[in-house]
Amino acid sequence: MTRFIFITGGVVSSLGKGLASAALGALLQARGYKVRLRKLDPYLNVDPGTMSPYQHGEVYVTDDGAETDLDLGHYERFTGVSSRKSDNVTSGQIYQEIITKERRGDYLGGTVQVIPHVTDAIKQFALDQQDDCDFILCEIGGTIGDIESLPFLEAIRQLGNELDDHAIFIHLTLVPFIASAGELKTKPTQHSVKELRGIGIQPDIVMCRCEQPIPEDERRKIALFCNVRNEAVIPAVDVETIYEVPLHYHQAGLDSQVLKSFRIENAPEPDLGAWQEVVSRVKEPEGEITIAVVGKYTGLKDAYKSLTEALTHGGIANNVHVKIEWIDSEVFESEDAVIYLENVNGILVPGGFGERGAEGKIAAVNFARTHSVPYFGICFGMQLAVIEAARNLAGVTSATSTEFGPCDDPIVGLMTEWEVEGGLEKRSADSEMGGTLRLGAYDAALKPGSQVAEIYGSETVSERHRHRYEVNINFKQQLEEAGLVFSGMSPAGDLPEIIENPDHPWFIGVQFHPELKSRPFDPHPLFVSFIHAALEQSRLV
Repeated sequence: MTRFIFITGGVVSSLGKGLASAALGALLQARGYKVRLRKLDPYLNVDPGTMSPYQHGEVYVTDDGAETDLDLGHYERFTGVSSRKSDNVTSGQIYQEIITKERRGDYLGGTVQVIPHVTDAIKQFALDQQDDCDFILCEIGGTIGDIESLPFLEAIRQLGNELDDHAIFIHLTLVPFIASAGELKTKPTQHSVKELRGIGIQPDIVMCRCEQPIPEDERRKIALFCNVRNEAVIPAVDVETIYEVPLHYHQAGLDSQVLKSFRIENAPEPDLGAWQEVVSRVKEPEGEITIAVVGKYTGLKDAYKSLTEALTHGGIANNVHVKIEWIDSEVFESEDAVIYLENVNGILVPGGFGERGAEGKIAAVNFARTHSVPYFGICFGMQLAVIEAARNLAGVTSATSTEFGPCDDPIVGLMTEWEVEGGLEKRSADSEMGGTLRLGAYDAALKPGSQVAEIYGSETVSERHRHRYEVNINFKQQLEEAGLVFSGMSPAGDLPEIIENPDHPWFIGVQFHPELKSRPFDPHPLFVSFIHAALEQSRLV
């Protein structure tokens, strides 16, 4: 029978519940167990897809097309287990489902209430699709004391009773260090656990985020007031790299305490050799390169969380430290790109929506192309690279995207806005793809002998998409005659997926988001190749 681990947070938000959940999943996996991780988010949005990155950080996309919380990226990177739509739910989705049933008459005219209808729906989500897992870890978003999280806490309280000895609770709190007093303070943790117990949940393990080690006296005090064993108080001390977290948690006894709480004896010791190798490469690189990320959400690094980690993975594969220079693309609309880009070893333009900062990104593309600096364009970054080539190589000076408004030369647009020559079907506005986001994994056919085919070592790939606009296939021939190579196409041949410039050391744009499939133990080949090209560039400088 599958065992469930429910992870809650207290005192303040952003303590790192997602990372803690992912690290624990990795430790159990290293012991030979099959794990799956889930995120239950209390906010009322149906999904984070329409939320500003400044509000919610990155939108993580699964193979089956779900727009989910960024913590699912941590889950995948730490365990290698691909997430699904069934691994992330919000209050909005729960209430939407219940109201739909009520309107349909499924409740036979009965009164619909938070208990039992909402809590039952939450419980059903947590228990669904267990896939013969040994452990399912369910992270509850938000902080203890938030009104919106109460139905979720009530649901897992009920599950704790129903599952009996097949469920445990872990509570992550903050133990702040007061510099002026020179003391760690345990009172916030005590109050947080007290509030959790008031809801009816007694944690089995208390994890304490702190800036420095917690003395034994303070650990005993936390154990006493929180009603847990001394050894079940786990310090979660800040570390240099997130990939050290599983090693530190194991050293602190987290996985051992989880197994003890489930009364599992004689479990195999975890094989952490791969984690030790990753940490060694991160902390002791043989060199350093600088990558400029030219985006529009650079004020919040979580907006590009998977991208940051994928660049780190490329650095691990090449045994170099990747220093990221975050540059707001709007600066290039008033200042010369040379000022910011002349000393970088590679330029990356990530995905994004809207016209703001687009011309600045095009200026960065132009600098990369004309100065032979390795360039990687992702999603919007590919589209702008095609627009730059159309303007400056193919002579289409008014080239732009219909995303910015009506135009004469729509190099990029919705498929409902341009006809496809050659008899290919044009998707209608109300069809699955037209006028909506293309989400999830789609195949691409790579051109034999192209640079990307060599990088992938294959002529067919599957990658995750999240975009609404496409490169206009009607300009393909004109752009190819100008020197651009369309080295990846949809299987039907009507949607450009990858472009490259053979006259450049490394210039590749992709319509999809390769960063979503990169792992520390299995870096994405495009990021490995890009970082290698940037490393070669650094040797030329």
